[in-house]
Amino acid sequence: MFKRLGSTGTEVMLKVDGKPVRARSGDTVAAALLAAGIDHCRTTPVTGAPRAPYCLMGVCFDCLVTIDGVGSRQGCLVPVREGMAVETQLGRREAGR
Repeated sequence: MFKRLGSTGTEVMLKVDGKPVRARSGDTVAAALLAAGIDHCRTTPVTGAPRAPYCLMGVCFDCLVTIDGVGSRQGCLVPVREGMAVETQLGRREAGR
């Protein structure tokens, strides 16, 4: 669904839910997830509905993920870096996940 327009930036490796994902320097976490074909970042606490990045500018909070153990981070505002650990969120942030 999403396609990169050019080949700028150096390759960066991060882990998403324990699996290696390739990104490019300058990508945000949300953009890296979309480019990797990951179709949602979190599920809602009440119904469990999947949510994906929507506004990509920090307004909607649909791209919340856990980054390096810190939950409910807006993936669209955080640039990727080598070795980063990202976890999708299931409902509210769970202790120890």
